[in-house]
Amino acid sequence: MSCCCCCFSVVYENPGRGRPEPRPTPLLYPSISMRAVIQRVTKASVSVEDAVVGSIGRGLLVLLGVARTDTNASADYMIEKLLGLRIFDDQGGRMNLSVREVGGAVLVVSQFTLFGDIRRGKRPSFDDAARPEQARAIYEYVVGKIREQGIECSTGEFQAMMQVSLVNDGPVTVLIDSDKLF
Repeated sequence: MSCCCCCFSVVYENPGRGRPEPRPTPLLYPSISMRAVIQRVTKASVSVEDAVVGSIGRGLLVLLGVARTDTNASADYMIEKLLGLRIFDDQGGRMNLSVREVGGAVLVVSQFTLFGDIRRGKRPSFDDAARPEQARAIYEYVVGKIREQGIECSTGEFQAMMQVSLVNDGPVTVLIDSDKLF
């Protein structure tokens, strides 16, 4: 029996008295969905072979992982969340403003390693990451939709070895998952 659709199953135990007590246990294989690590930055850049290919000033650095089960609907949810995320300070010093409201920019870097599974052994398995063709299409969809909304959006170079430099402001780092697990 599930207590919710995404994170727990319920195991009933009967300690010998009264009603059985539910005990949540994590599912062995939780659902797979798009993941992002979002960092509020004062500046960030990405380089390939010592040449800067993308950079921003104040804004969000987004490390984006696309899962093999992701669709444009997953991407739409992610875009809405990251552009609406209120993690910039207002005049009172409270995190209450979005990247759009502060006139910030977004740097999106593709990162399949967000799906590194180390539950068995010490070498990560990337089986849950999307194949490069699918990941590229969804990555480009995300970047295009951000730009359509009038927000400056820089990128890394898909499938390249990249060096990412940033100054995390706060630090503020947020995780987003399109299946809403965290």
